Amino acid sequence: MLPKLHLLLRFRFLVSASNRHFTRSNSVFRITATYSTICPNQVESPNEEAIEHPRDSIQIFKQWGCCENDLLKIFSRQPSLRNAQATPLLSKLNLLSSLGLTGSDIVKMVNCRPRFFCSRINNCFDERIEFLVNLFGSREMLRKALVRNPSLLTYDFHNTMKPVIALYEEIGISGNDSIAMLISRPTLIPRTSFNEEKMEYIKKTGVSKGSEMYKYVVSLLGISRIETIREKVTNLEKFGCSEEEIWSLLGRSPLILTLSVDKVQRNMTFVLGTMKLSPRVVLEHPFLLFSNLEAVLKPRISLARKQKEMELDPQIKGSIMLTALRMTENRFLNLFIKCHPEDVANELLDFYKHAKGLKPLAESSKKILRKGFPF
Repeated sequence: MLPKLHLLLRFRFLVSASNRHFTRSNSVFRITATYSTICPNQVESPNEEAIEHPRDSIQIFKQWGCCENDLLKIFSRQPSLRNAQATPLLSKLNLLSSLGLTGSDIVKMVNCRPRFFCSRINNCFDERIEFLVNLFGSREMLRKALVRNPSLLTYDFHNTMKPVIALYEEIGISGNDSIAMLISRPTLIPRTSFNEEKMEYIKKTGVSKGSEMYKYVVSLLGISRIETIREKVTNLEKFGCSEEEIWSLLGRSPLILTLSVDKVQRNMTFVLGTMKLSPRVVLEHPFLLFSNLEAVLKPRISLARKQKEMELDPQIKGSIMLTALRMTENRFLNLFIKCHPEDVANELLDFYKHAKGLKPLAESSKKILRKGFPF
């Protein structure tokens, strides 16, 4: 009887110990086994009892290396993480530990994707990491890409990520070009779509596969909606540009596709109506579409008129005008304002600051219409 009782008590002790350290989830077991890897500062002395695992997210992030300021950023960006369950959070951080991510990286990832820790990242994890390391060339480059776009760990691996990357390789973007686009365009994978019309647009730009601009043209057209592309091309046609000229412009300066219709419309109206330049000048100098209308174009053109009235030298006119519009603020002030005697320079500076401070009529009551993704 006593041996049987002894065996029963031993069995109950083993079951109890198992319940304290293991669950059905393989990821939780990995956490228990490699906890010292995640929290290297927690060193267990052989003469001391085992250190108790953190019970909440605050302790977890602190042991990961986050300071109070980091915690404030994390919880302000995603408040639900404050009450997150310790076991799933530890499981995710355990998976990330092999990638060399630090506490500051975690802060950036949460800031970029607040709901990242609410997503499952253990699906095809090892296969995904192996694929991404081969794609980016090293774990360090993969770490930088994940900080920029944590969703690389949450996209559907077989049905979304691999097919999209294979599609770009088929079109002619691979290797370093593919890496550059994945880092600079975080939404590349979920928003990419190509059809015959988009492929025709790529041909219209006249950009060859060997060109430096090719990857930008293809990726921007890939993530843009067909309706939006048509709308932006039509908008430029209204100002006297032919369709052939527009696609040639987009081939040389594809980032114009990232500008809103309203911005292009306002800049073109000012350049053609106030500066009295032709559409051809804009085609040759696309920076006129990117420049800030209120902070750069209007105040500098107003200053040019003021200098002309005061008959000062040098003046902002002719070919110098386009150069002056591209200058940095400090260089512009030194060359066209501070070069004059102190009293004249002070008068011009006051005029220039006033011109920069003027807001368009009804700017404060302007309604911002958000259409979602701008492309």
